[in-house]
Amino acid sequence: MIAKSVQLKANLEGVVKADPNTKRLLRSIRPGEIALIRHPDLDEAAAEGLLEAGVKAVINASRTMSGTFPHEGPIRLLQAGVPLFEIEEERFGDITNGEIVSLRADVLTTRLLSIPVRPFTYECMRSSLEAAERNYAAALRDFAANTLHYAAQELQQLAKPIPIPPLRVPLWRRDALIVARGKGYKEDLAALSEYIAEARPVLIGVDGGADALIAQGIRPDLIVGDMDSVSDAALHCGAQLLVHAYEDGRAPGMERLGQLGLCAERVAAPGTSEDAAMRIAYEQGADHIVVIGSHSHPVDFMEKGRGGMASTLLVRMLIGHKLVDAKGANRWMMPKKHQLHIVPGFVQALEGGGRL
Repeated sequence: MIAKSVQLKANLEGVVKADPNTKRLLRSIRPGEIALIRHPDLDEAAAEGLLEAGVKAVINASRTMSGTFPHEGPIRLLQAGVPLFEIEEERFGDITNGEIVSLRADVLTTRLLSIPVRPFTYECMRSSLEAAERNYAAALRDFAANTLHYAAQELQQLAKPIPIPPLRVPLWRRDALIVARGKGYKEDLAALSEYIAEARPVLIGVDGGADALIAQGIRPDLIVGDMDSVSDAALHCGAQLLVHAYEDGRAPGMERLGQLGLCAERVAAPGTSEDAAMRIAYEQGADHIVVIGSHSHPVDFMEKGRGGMASTLLVRMLIGHKLVDAKGANRWMMPKKHQLHIVPGFVQALEGGGRL
């Protein structure tokens, strides 16, 4: 039996915080506010960020789950009892940032407008997952073709070292621990606490991964990334800041750091910030490269709106003999009696209370 949908018992009112960029929204939204986003295929990291921010409800001006591929982002909100609604994309600009709105089951009202809304329920989730399981093979074929096409083009770049500024903490002959904001990253980081205390690796936070380190009472040595999902507090923690730049040197993240009065240096590298962090560790001579919260398979990248993973595939081939991917460490390092029961399949996971 499918769990009942999250139902509004009465009108829900609150202040809307609107931003089409969910990462940017998470830096400013306050507990009890209503998040207005434009986030197709809402990924798990974004959903967890919204929960941590203490949002009262989420309104998405996009398809929360398109049915193209299976993912678990929306169910995190549903399990937590946070009402989730969809509106037409063109209505995003009709709602003013900071205004008070009222939500009922099928309509959002502002001071001047009434806008139809669609509740995203467990039933919607199940229907989308069933479609995703039918469509995933075709999506995977397209993803693989895109990956191989660009991998062939980027292969030559892999032989060229990326320009890395002098690092305050040397990586030579040391372990490097890279923390990115991926599925289960906080739990996996906590599970590796003994390893961190004993091996004392160089700690690298990829954007918001730096906040996870700080939450564990550990200061990162390096923060690498676009600087779009890391908090102001983490940026001020004293870590060396390396802004991931395009290969032509453009680095949009530098603008934010300039506004905060922080000094940083650019690292121009193809691919994702996670790829750049792994290459920095490798090219600086790290013995082992332990990665938490990694994005390593097609669903990871489809959630981020990427049609391929050429750079990540190549980087993992390059550093594979040194790479330790610790995704899921919280499960395989946990005593057996405390391990989670993993339900096979996505659609089946909605049975028995809608829990994965």
